[in-house]
Amino acid sequence: MRTTRLLLPLAAAIALAACAQQDGAPADASATAPAASAPAQPSGEALAETQDTAEAIAGVSGTYVLDPNHTDVVAQWSHFGFSNPVAHFGQVDGRIVYDADNVSASSVEVTLPLAGLNSHVGKFDEHLRSADFFDAAKFPNATFKSTSVESAGTNKLKVTGDLTIKDVTKPVVLDVTVNKFGEQPMVKRAAAGFDAVAQIKRSDFGVGAYAPNVSDEVELRITTEAVVAEDAAAPAATAE
Repeated sequence: MRTTRLLLPLAAAIALAACAQQDGAPADASATAPAASAPAQPSGEALAETQDTAEAIAGVSGTYVLDPNHTDVVAQWSHFGFSNPVAHFGQVDGRIVYDADNVSASSVEVTLPLAGLNSHVGKFDEHLRSADFFDAAKFPNATFKSTSVESAGTNKLKVTGDLTIKDVTKPVVLDVTVNKFGEQPMVKRAAAGFDAVAQIKRSDFGVGAYAPNVSDEVELRITTEAVVAEDAAAPAATAE
C-alpha cells in the first residue's frame, strides 16, 4: 500500500507534464519543429552546377579556335528505311568569334576537309569521295560561314549561315546548345563547348544519288570544343 501511495503522485505528475507539453507555448513548438520545415540549402555540388550554368549563359567574349580532336560533325540518313547509317567529318578547322555583350555580333567559320570523312567502312568512304557524291578530288572541302547569330533562350543560340558543298551554297540553320564556358584545364586558356543540330537535303548540294530511296534528308549533329586563340585578348577567367 505504501508503494502504491508513492507511485500515484508520480504518475499524476507525469500525466500533467505530458498535457503541458501538448498544450505548450509557441516558443516550444519552434524548438521542436522538424528540420524539413526549414528552407533547404543547396549542396556544394548543386551550387557548382548552378555556377556552371551561369557561366555558360554569360560566356567569355573572344576568338576561339576549334579543337579538331574534340570536334565531330555527324551526318545521318535513312537507308531504304532499314537502317540509319552515319558518317563522321573530322579534321575540322575553324574559328568562333563570341561576343557575350552582343551575341548578334558573334560569328562562325568552319572548314570540313573531305579527307576527314569516315563512315568506318573503307569502300563506302571511297564511294562517298567519288564523283557520285562529294567528288573530293575536285572539291576537297565543305565550308560553313555564319550570316547571323541570335539568342534562342537559356543556353540556346540560333546560328544561320551558308553551307557550301561542291561549290553549291545554301542557307542552313543550326540549333545550338551552349555546353560550357570556362578555363580548359589542360591548356589553361578560356574554352567554349557547343552542340548543334541541323537538317539539310543532300540533293540541294549535288550529292543526291539514290534519293529518295536513300533519304534525301540528312540530319547533322555537331559537337565542338574550342579554346581561345593564343593571340586573342580574351581572359582565361570565366565571366561572372
